[in-house]
Amino acid sequence: MLPVQYYIGLSAILFTLGALGVLVRRNAIVIFMSIELMLNSANLAFVSFARLHQDLGGQIFVFFVMAVAAAEVAVGLALIVTIFNTKHSIDIDQINNLKG
Repeated sequence: MLPVQYYIGLSAILFTLGALGVLVRRNAIVIFMSIELMLNSANLAFVSFARLHQDLGGQIFVFFVMAVAAAEVAVGLALIVTIFNTKHSIDIDQINNLKG
């Protein structure tokens, strides 16, 4: 059985990679996947702390975070498809041109 510090370290590394992906990349799908990576790293931290304290509260919270992430995927992909149909590109710099 691995110590909790390993899980927290992995969670921090995944969150950092996700944050770098959001800040550096220009493709909307890659940014979207980076946000999902950040949410999953937070889920890993919740589950590891729940395991450390022998409490199911963290795992229940993870269930709700996953439900919100699923709703985010549905709305986000719908927005990306709509932007692609309008601009024929999903470059973040061109989204600013959608102002009316």
